[in-house]
Amino acid sequence: MSKIAIVTDSTAYIPADLVQKHNLTVTPQVLIWGEETFRDGVDIQPDEFYARLKTAKVMPTTSQVSPATMQSTFEGLVEKGYEVLGIFVSARLSGTIQSAVQAIDMMGNAGGKVKIVDSKTTAMAMGFQALTVARAVENGADMEDAVALAERAREHTGVYFAVDTLEFLHRGGRIGGAQRFLGTALNMKPVLAVVDGRVEAVERIRTKSKALERVLELVMEQTRGKTPIHLATLHAAAEGEARTLLDKASKQLNATESILSTVSPVVGTHAGPGTVGLAYIAGV
Repeated sequence: MSKIAIVTDSTAYIPADLVQKHNLTVTPQVLIWGEETFRDGVDIQPDEFYARLKTAKVMPTTSQVSPATMQSTFEGLVEKGYEVLGIFVSARLSGTIQSAVQAIDMMGNAGGKVKIVDSKTTAMAMGFQALTVARAVENGADMEDAVALAERAREHTGVYFAVDTLEFLHRGGRIGGAQRFLGTALNMKPVLAVVDGRVEAVERIRTKSKALERVLELVMEQTRGKTPIHLATLHAAAEGEARTLLDKASKQLNATESILSTVSPVVGTHAGPGTVGLAYIAGV
């Protein structure tokens, strides 16, 4: 049976128990805060990050996983006898895939053991793609099957989210099609989605609670008639709202799997505190 290692990046923020259970490898993105550099989810955890963000005079910035880190990760797995399938954050949101491609080039012949798939998304929408493929590999899928499944899973995933403000997305240059919501009245809450690899505006809602209701409605529309349904809420220092949303969504959609996930510090830098989203994979 093929030995295949699934590698993703820290913006998926797959809960640690699932990473361990399914033998996933997570490459950490990079958070830069003044003179300090942190590995996302390794050197800095979400609780610490959001607490610090509240009082920060200098705002953090982010950088993708370096080619050297990718190379070290890939080579370590190949040396252990694995073929490697990398499923990474959308190339329209990050240079992570570019780093992975450069790493493969630096590996010489060993680079032939590594394949890359653009998830065209992030957070647990990407996490579900990695988990789906990892579970298939556990059941005997070979590399050809795994790549095909990753590409198919990509078409069955999505994520909708409500942000408290567009300030962070705008400042980080990740605002995409949500640009048209800039200047919205402060009491309006933008509902956004990742569509074809970039952040797009969906609509503006007057209150946060109504915005989260709309997020659930949108996921229900996208998953209607499809089974099984796997769900994950994601939140940036808003666990209570995320748990309420997950409970409601799981019951209404009869979810096979329900996961409470945190927004990683690198994604939180761009989405901002208070962000709550709902990711899904359905019909795979």
